[in-house]
Amino acid sequence: MDIKNYQIKGRIWLETDQGHQLGPGRQKLLLAIKELGSITEAAKKMKMSYRHAWEIIKELNSVSGQLIVEKNSGGTNGGGSKLTAAGETLLKQFEVCQKAFETFKSQINQGNK
Repeated sequence: MDIKNYQIKGRIWLETDQGHQLGPGRQKLLLAIKELGSITEAAKKMKMSYRHAWEIIKELNSVSGQLIVEKNSGGTNGGGSKLTAAGETLLKQFEVCQKAFETFKSQINQGNK
């Protein structure tokens, strides 16, 4: 068997001592909330229930110890949601880690050709 026929694959996620923080799926949810300004619309875009999206957000907020997504209740202008500064920072940190991981995989895989 020739090892050169193999390619390294994988995904990364960020964790804290309290548990899973952010991975590709949660990243997509946060990006959708950032884009759409709504948990409901982000959940629809991701084809998940609002309840599931909200549970993910509650866990993100809890595990990080600070608000990642800020939810505004309805009113005359309706509700809405947005990423906090901590949420924006978390996304940036994940993107940096993701790029480094992709570079690592590419370098290893180049050596296996």
